[in-house]
Amino acid sequence: MSRRMIQSIVAVLALAVLSCPRVVPAADKPSDPESLLLKDFHPQSIYKTPETKVSKARFPAIDMHAHVYAKTPEQVAEWVRAMDETGIQKSVVMTMATGEKFDEIHALYAKYPDRFEVWCGFDYSGYDKPGFGPAAVKELERCYKAGARGVGELGDKGKGLFYCKPQAWGMHLDDPRMDPLLEKCAELKMPVNIHMADPYWMYLPMDAGNDGLMNAYSWRLDNQPGIVGHEGLMEILDRAVGRHPRTTFIACHFANCSYDLNRLAGMLDKHPNLYADISARYAETAAIPRFTGQFYAKYQDRLVYGTDMGRSPSMYRLTFRVLESADEHFYAWDYSSYHWPLYGLALEGPILEKVYRGNALTLLQTRQPVPAPTNAQ
Repeated sequence: MSRRMIQSIVAVLALAVLSCPRVVPAADKPSDPESLLLKDFHPQSIYKTPETKVSKARFPAIDMHAHVYAKTPEQVAEWVRAMDETGIQKSVVMTMATGEKFDEIHALYAKYPDRFEVWCGFDYSGYDKPGFGPAAVKELERCYKAGARGVGELGDKGKGLFYCKPQAWGMHLDDPRMDPLLEKCAELKMPVNIHMADPYWMYLPMDAGNDGLMNAYSWRLDNQPGIVGHEGLMEILDRAVGRHPRTTFIACHFANCSYDLNRLAGMLDKHPNLYADISARYAETAAIPRFTGQFYAKYQDRLVYGTDMGRSPSMYRLTFRVLESADEHFYAWDYSSYHWPLYGLALEGPILEKVYRGNALTLLQTRQPVPAPTNAQ
């Protein structure tokens, strides 16, 4: 290759590099509002109001919504140190797994039996074929004997139950095929954690009227035809919980009713076997602190603390600040992509104690299988 050809290639490459758009860190982006993109809008509060540092939960807390955030013994030990540092007494690790995968995860956390409780999933293999049920129940019983003490997180955003593998597209929680599994959970006293729907913003048009647009667009469901909508999923949850009164259900994320806590209130009033965890909806509920505080006060016996946001001390402390402080107009960009500010709920001590640990202890107390009811007249 001649020197002239080499020089020509170098020139072309240099031109290409110079013409490529440069990725500019958010802090370096132009502040001109005419060129500011919505996704780069990260306001910072200028209010000189109290900023409460809550380094440790007021009461030893039980995190009822965690996942497999640690995948080595060293990471599990690191997680335990973070829990010690912030006052987390125990974490419920929802694996959504069965079979060998569940066994492997359970063995990883078994070194700390007082700090972790490991929950399994359901095995949906063959759900779309005749005869589904007995094998799935048998695997659930095996997982229980192996150490599982609850089931979750199950998930349905409108297309069917899909968090556990294999996915069960088209089968919802109230499907009769689910009855043997949910009844076995009642017999084994295994609570069922269920993620129904998503926040309401995800179902709304992605336009200028959607005040949760920044977060909603990442998880949008408005563009998926044929799915069960938000209210339809609430009706499915309502029917399933009502059909299995002996089974304890935990609707995670406030049943994704942050936009209308009265909808969740109606189900809690109707079903004494239904609880809700507060995980990963701090931004949604801390935006309306007075109404949310009233909801906590009324349903203080039915709400359980949860995070679903990792295992870092800063994450735990953010949740404590929301629950315990009266701070106003602060942002949490590390854990929320909504543009609105948060406000502390300033929950009273007795309510905090129940949410942090009291209600969880009711659910996690030492459990023994109970016999199924007889059909005696």
